[in-house]
Amino acid sequence: MSTIRCDIVSAEAEIFQGEATLVVATGEMGELGIAPRHAPLITRLKPGKVVVTQPDGSVLDFAIGGGILEVQPQVVTILADTAIRADDIDEAAVKAAKEEAERVLAGRGEAMDIAEAQQKMAEVMAQLSALERLRKNLKH
Repeated sequence: MSTIRCDIVSAEAEIFQGEATLVVATGEMGELGIAPRHAPLITRLKPGKVVVTQPDGSVLDFAIGGGILEVQPQVVTILADTAIRADDIDEAAVKAAKEEAERVLAGRGEAMDIAEAQQKMAEVMAQLSALERLRKNLKH
């Protein structure tokens, strides 16, 4: 079976490094599926999901806060603004951050400006979505 190396890195740490048969990410123009021998490319990523299918068929789910995806002949690199594994997400903290961002966007908060609140909202929604996908996969 053909594989491609996948590296997911955030500003804080290396989140994942390993072999993959498929990497799916949320690009600015929509979903991207990267398989071995994909044509080289560089694109920006929106806050959303990254799903890595490993050679044994297991699937790893990540939530990212935007970034850059680079595809080279032997490696896919995701340089994320923020990234977290779905099973490491603190649901209570994410919901609190979502409520704070909603308050700011509704004009009732002062802790951050509107652009920062919109970015934070996109990040927490990506994390909540990753939690939902994780729960769905655990039920199967």
